Amino acid sequence: MKDYYSILGVSRDASQEEIKKAFRRLARQYHPDLNHGNKEAEEKFKEINEAYSCLSDPVRRANYDRYGTAEGPMGNGFGFETHSTFTDIFEDIFEGFFGSFGFKKNRPTKGADLRYDLTINLEEAAFGVEKEIKFHRWQECSNCNGSGVRPGSFPANCSSCGGSGYIRYNQGFFSVSKTCAKCGGKGKIIKDPCSECSGKGKLRVENTLNIKIPPGVDTGTRLKVTGEGELGEFGGPRGDLYIHINVKEHDFFRREGINLYCSVPISFVKAVFGGDIEVSTLDGKEKISIPAGTPSGTVFKIKGKGLPRVGSTQRGDQIVTVYIEVPKRLNERQKELLEEFAKLSGEEIKKSSRGFREKLKDIFST
Repeated sequence: MKDYYSILGVSRDASQEEIKKAFRRLARQYHPDLNHGNKEAEEKFKEINEAYSCLSDPVRRANYDRYGTAEGPMGNGFGFETHSTFTDIFEDIFEGFFGSFGFKKNRPTKGADLRYDLTINLEEAAFGVEKEIKFHRWQECSNCNGSGVRPGSFPANCSSCGGSGYIRYNQGFFSVSKTCAKCGGKGKIIKDPCSECSGKGKLRVENTLNIKIPPGVDTGTRLKVTGEGELGEFGGPRGDLYIHINVKEHDFFRREGINLYCSVPISFVKAVFGGDIEVSTLDGKEKISIPAGTPSGTVFKIKGKGLPRVGSTQRGDQIVTVYIEVPKRLNERQKELLEEFAKLSGEEIKKSSRGFREKLKDIFST
């Protein structure tokens, strides 16, 4: 007598769920389609099926436990028998596996996602903007309402699969399903196609959409627009549209996260005596007070004039670095005053060796 419990690797008091799990694992391992030409694996698979067919049925299992045969004391031996319950579980276990051979049930499937690359400037990224975008995607044919047939006509059932979309055939001792090659799994054949879509049921069209870009986005930000992707299959929902943001570099500002950086020139006089200067921000002009004796490279912070975080009203800061601008042209009186300043400062000017402009640069950089 065969020990069906040992064949499945379970104990005699195993639950139905434990028996089912053991069968699933072993069936995947020894299935003939994964072991082509391996007679030993084929025999092992038959043995596994035999054991599961007995132990998965409470009545037959009780007979087996009591009498050593699934047929009870009046039985005349055990023969492998394929019944509806076993067939159902087999299809459930190997549905994904047979899909690798092209078999796929016509279930509603979500459409493919789409990508759109959108470039905006820094101001638009800071305050948000609404953009109109145009992109191509599949649209259901309005002439045939997606059926693919000429209005007034109807698709016919595929003669090969009878409208099921798949064909069953015997694989050794068991029945296997495969996608129908004639209809591609749709179960229907279009003999009189729609003149607009040529039987596809859909058309490639340009779609226009208004997209709201929230404040604070940066290069690399990805926005999801649900349901604006490609058409689904067999009544499934559309895919999604993903907007990939690229923010152009600015001529004046440099961005780091939510903070903005910029460099502003000041005159030598302003650096020495101090005073106010105007600095450009994203919101307009802003005054900065320059203390007397400010050296080149001094950093000032303007709070709240940076960019917001996405989903927040709080803004970063604007960091301003000032540098002393060297005058390029001086009149004679200005030159005299600067030469006098240099003498009072103990700075010797050698006009023969270096130009006046180079001397000024040395003075202003100290």
